[in-house]
Amino acid sequence: MAMGCLKQMRRGLWKALAVTVALCLVIFVAYLDVQMRFRTSVIQDRKDPAQWNASTKRRTLMQRQDWWQKNRIVVRSSNEDSDSLSSFFEMPERKDLNKRGLKRRLPGAIIIGVKKGGTRALLEMLRLHPDVVAPGPEIHFFDRHYEKGLHWYRSQMPLSYDIQLTMEKTPSYLVTPGAPQRVANMSKDMLLLLVVRDPVTRALSDYTQASSKRPQDTRSFEDMAFRNASTGLVDADWTAIRIGQYAKHLERWMRFFPLSQILVVSGEKLVEDPVQELQAVQKFLGLRPLIGAQHFFFNQSKGFPCLRKSPQSTVPRCLGKTKGRSHPSVAPAALQRLRDFFRPFNQKFYRIVGRDFGWS
Repeated sequence: MAMGCLKQMRRGLWKALAVTVALCLVIFVAYLDVQMRFRTSVIQDRKDPAQWNASTKRRTLMQRQDWWQKNRIVVRSSNEDSDSLSSFFEMPERKDLNKRGLKRRLPGAIIIGVKKGGTRALLEMLRLHPDVVAPGPEIHFFDRHYEKGLHWYRSQMPLSYDIQLTMEKTPSYLVTPGAPQRVANMSKDMLLLLVVRDPVTRALSDYTQASSKRPQDTRSFEDMAFRNASTGLVDADWTAIRIGQYAKHLERWMRFFPLSQILVVSGEKLVEDPVQELQAVQKFLGLRPLIGAQHFFFNQSKGFPCLRKSPQSTVPRCLGKTKGRSHPSVAPAALQRLRDFFRPFNQKFYRIVGRDFGWS
């Protein structure tokens, strides 16, 4: 009798043990599944901005605000008179950098042009935003240094947190034939910014800059702009004129990127009303609308706005001394011939982007 009871107890214990082991296995498998899902989501979230899809790039404002509340970065006030217009951050100790996700990333947005259109002004304005990081010099990766590879390109970028947007500006990308495909090969979801300006005024500014670098070249603007001064035949191949044919260049980019990924910014409005233009830029880039009127100070002598890194800054910083230079005097008849030349290009450009910039 006692032996029978003992056997039953053993069978019961084995059944209980089997049930316990099975339950533990189920819990363990469920735990592994949760861990794998979590790790996958983290890896996806920490990809370079160039690899994000459009929806990931345009994070909601709530997500960004939550992140910054949890990861506050102290802005140094001791650098108010520094030449750089970007925000200065108190960086954590090197041992903490990886924990906080600080590393070099490929750009998620590029200012592709236009030369002498206001690209430097736009980049410096955006660098006031704590969510934006950008290198100071033009990188020229997609037109001059492409053979150096993406590793080199990444090395030119500043350190950034995973919530920040890395961007760069190289105006010559707009007119470089191979640049659109090269950018698309890196990221088809790239956000592109194009700053444009009245092509006649832009050509004058381009000529003025070139003349200051080559004082030995004494040819006048009209000598360069026209193949035949008596007939008024415009030299469409002169670089200063060729760049201003915006419609041709934009169509090349639109073979690889939809217009929804290209924001055209008015260079004139960027000077006259920078706040309005930057509202559109911040929205396009998915940034918090932090840059406002408090960040600008209009310089009467220069004729364009200077920047304050913060509303508390008492010393506004202006762009380089070369900005706002006087243009050469050109005969009104020559200017009118140039306006007539650019008119069909301008009209086509207006139709493509759906915006009339009012260039006469």
